[in-house]
Amino acid sequence: MQNRPPRVAAIHGLAGFGRSSLAVVIPTLSSMGVQVCPVPTAVLSTHTGGLGDVEYRDLTDYIRPCVEHYKRLNLEFEAIYSGFLSNPSQADDMKAFIAEYPHALAVVDPVMGDHGKPYRTCTPALREKMRALVQSADIITPNPTEAYLLLGETYQHEPFTRQKLKSMLARLSELGPRYVVITGVEMTSGECANVGYDKGQNAYWYVGYDYVPIAYPGTGDIYASVLTGSMVTGDSFPIAMDRATRFVELAIKITFSYGTDTRYGVMLEKCLEWLTHREILKNYQLL
Repeated sequence: MQNRPPRVAAIHGLAGFGRSSLAVVIPTLSSMGVQVCPVPTAVLSTHTGGLGDVEYRDLTDYIRPCVEHYKRLNLEFEAIYSGFLSNPSQADDMKAFIAEYPHALAVVDPVMGDHGKPYRTCTPALREKMRALVQSADIITPNPTEAYLLLGETYQHEPFTRQKLKSMLARLSELGPRYVVITGVEMTSGECANVGYDKGQNAYWYVGYDYVPIAYPGTGDIYASVLTGSMVTGDSFPIAMDRATRFVELAIKITFSYGTDTRYGVMLEKCLEWLTHREILKNYQLL
């Protein structure tokens, strides 16, 4: 038994205001008893979702030397977890990081777009590099827009049938990862859910949640962080999906009740305590 908490290297952007990226990754994982070692890909004054002209500093030249220092220190990691990448070469840096720690869980949140459109930072070159990066991942967590981008398909503005979701999950897993989660899915039944596939068990999973008619930045970062924290602390894949779904749902509902500016993100500070309770969950079901 190791005499330290699980340790995760988090390769994400750092936005000073707006509750996204490392600003939510660090407190979320820390609340779950996981040590976070942040490796910032860029520093931003705010996130890029409607808060004016952002002060932005790219940190590409920092990532490789940082990894080399960690190797000299003989540091071990239970997971290598990436999110926002500021340019295509950082996907190569992330692949190199994963290769240095082959026994660590490799989690890639492919931050590329939402609501049917790629982000303006997601260039065609970055999309191609992201497709290559997911080949090295154990877990990927795209939203529907990102799932279509990874598959090289045109986004379709329509609810999903279970059959179509299973097809997309299986085809995404063929890119490389054992575990695939598509977040924020609207079903033809009218339900909203996060859906997943475990290629090793050939099992498709479904976790429903209550729809709230609003969108906040950073919720994808929070979901992937809870999923990662759950997996490295011993949860099964469907339980980890359930835990992540419940927490994001809680954060959204709490924030919605206060009516705050959506650009400011969810009120993470009011709900982090829930993560420390390690509730036993059973809302997951087979898709």
